[in-house]
Amino acid sequence: MTRKHLLLCAGHQFDEGDVQHWWHPPMNRGVRTHCSDDYLWLPFATCRYVLGTRDTGVLDEKIPFIEGRKVLPEEDSYYDLPNQSAISGTLYEHCTRAIRWGLKFGKHGLPLMGTGDWNDGMNLVGAEGRGESVWLGFFLFDLLMRFREIAELHQDPAFAELCRVNAEWIRENLERDGWDGRWYRRAFFDSGQPLGSFVNPECTIDSITQSWAVLSGAASGERAKTALEAVHEYLILPGDRLITLLTPPFDTSPLNPGYIKGYVPGVRENGGQFSHAGIWVVMAFAAQKDFLRAWDLLPFLSPIHHSRTPGDVSKYRVEPYAIASDIYAAPPHTGRGGWTWYTGSAGWMYTLILESLLGVRLSGNILTFNPCIPVTWRSYQIEYRYRSSLYHIIVQNSDTGSGVKSIVVDGFDQAEKTIYLADDQGDHQVVVELGV
Repeated sequence: MTRKHLLLCAGHQFDEGDVQHWWHPPMNRGVRTHCSDDYLWLPFATCRYVLGTRDTGVLDEKIPFIEGRKVLPEEDSYYDLPNQSAISGTLYEHCTRAIRWGLKFGKHGLPLMGTGDWNDGMNLVGAEGRGESVWLGFFLFDLLMRFREIAELHQDPAFAELCRVNAEWIRENLERDGWDGRWYRRAFFDSGQPLGSFVNPECTIDSITQSWAVLSGAASGERAKTALEAVHEYLILPGDRLITLLTPPFDTSPLNPGYIKGYVPGVRENGGQFSHAGIWVVMAFAAQKDFLRAWDLLPFLSPIHHSRTPGDVSKYRVEPYAIASDIYAAPPHTGRGGWTWYTGSAGWMYTLILESLLGVRLSGNILTFNPCIPVTWRSYQIEYRYRSSLYHIIVQNSDTGSGVKSIVVDGFDQAEKTIYLADDQGDHQVVVELGV
């Protein structure tokens, strides 16, 4: 299903490298924009799929591009039915075109914001073509480092080197101009004015730059730690069990980042809990091995934990079994759930629990463990299906360390402390001992 969806999305890429921001099947009429991150998720997802499954053959699948007129500089977007291009390219070529399209930088050497990045509500920050996104710098750094490995697997050393050089240059620029003293800025307006800075009366701090500073590995160790401390201090509301996206919300100041300001303060992207971003916060704490905060914050994201009592239910007001896109963070609606059934947030939530917290990582037919669990946990179990086989995994924690001490599969000690998965229709017994 993932493979099929990658190829479907590649078929909605213009031959210049950008993509339809969204489209309406079955005609596939959709919108073309100046947004700066949407096209980069294709190579990002391709990295996740290929490095997880080692299905390098998907990189050679050919998919036609689409074609249409470019978005004019003065336009935000346009809605139209594109034509299928006579030009086709492999999935690998689709990915490299997307990355090259994204290598556009402003005066600070950071990626251009366009009419919005992940937060497309910030559509006026870089509408004139000069504004820069600090968050996109961290995301692009992460993508380039991942895709460098894909390029090497694909026998393309020149593109691998392009990824490395640009990643290192972006890292230098982020550390020089992205840092605000106690956390990373969110962006720079077309005017050069910072956003997500202590000088801003609203949106003084935004969570996603802090999370991706850690998750990308681009931030220095001390700054990464300091940035997450700021998130804990300013963006987490323990009494309401919320992880807010930014604070203070946009309201009365002269700052005009775009339509995000049209949301009521504390609602959706304007200072509410946006689950997608909240999950990244918990992932970042887990990456820092801060198990106390990671596990304390996990219930803030869980629909079940927002529906524990009749009082919770009357406040939350949405399904207790589906991730809500957002939860409001301002009176009189604090704690009310917003859009539900957002699969992006659900997918990230699954990844957070399985990979970041329980520590399970797949690479081809090799399973490794790097958990971030409470020291009070003595054991946990995972039933892991690999094609026709089932692995019954018991993870035992006999000490306070989270490193892997030993792995035994079907009675045999694994010298490399990994599990080599076999598609043999069998049931396998695995014991993972932590404590290093």
